[in-house]
Amino acid sequence: MDNIRGKTIAITGAARGIGLATATALLRRGARVVIGDRDVGALDKAVQRLGPGSPVTGYPLDVTDRESFSTFLDKARTDGDGRIDVLINNAGVMPVGPFLDQTPESIRSATEVNFYGVLNGCQLVLPEMVKRRAGHIINVASLAGIVAVPGQVLYAGTKFAVVGLSTAMADEFAPQGVSVTAVLPTFTNTELISGTNPSAAQKPVEPEDIAAAVVKVLDKPKTLVSVPGFGRRTAVLASLLPDRARRWLNKKTGNDTVFLQFDTAARQAYEDRAQHATGVIEND
Repeated sequence: MDNIRGKTIAITGAARGIGLATATALLRRGARVVIGDRDVGALDKAVQRLGPGSPVTGYPLDVTDRESFSTFLDKARTDGDGRIDVLINNAGVMPVGPFLDQTPESIRSATEVNFYGVLNGCQLVLPEMVKRRAGHIINVASLAGIVAVPGQVLYAGTKFAVVGLSTAMADEFAPQGVSVTAVLPTFTNTELISGTNPSAAQKPVEPEDIAAAVVKVLDKPKTLVSVPGFGRRTAVLASLLPDRARRWLNKKTGNDTVFLQFDTAARQAYEDRAQHATGVIEND
């Protein structure tokens, strides 16, 4: 049974980066793809890039606004013969830097987008999936949701939450025929890490690597998937180290400063957007 061809797959935060790469990979496998993003200009360009004649549509979406999310999913159902087979909760922001420098706006924005947005999507699609006894929810989390490093306090906190909710949901809804997966990438070569300098030990993966992992887990569902594949084992081992050993390892690999010492100017545009990551941005 093909779990992708002919299926209706909705992806949040898909105007760029991991979301766009995932949409591209799923279209190649014959899915009908519906993408959402709060940046309408970037969303329109993404739909054009994915190709005229392809079974892809795009609609404005603010994942923190339940009504906006509900409207997006209704449009996805209309495009997909009345159903959503797969929801990929990909939208997210990555504030980094000293915790005491985080503003109330950045704290609220990260929590609402990274965690509350995922909760919104899950609650809105689960009833129909449970009724059909079929469906798959994929939440794009992070290896920072298993082991975190300095400068990631806010981001890691939200991703730990997503890993926890995904694991609990997977076990709760498996008897009802619904799969839930958390995808855990390491540093990914998108604007989320702009201005930072990951060490050789933490070489970034590409968005296409995460897209390939999504395709693979749709073909063969499981609860936790890391990118690269060995990343989860490494992260779990690191999380179990005694405090002194963990801090020594962070220092040895450069992870103790990668998100504390970075090019502020190179990162400024992303940080400004991440602090105010709610609401739909219309075309000028």
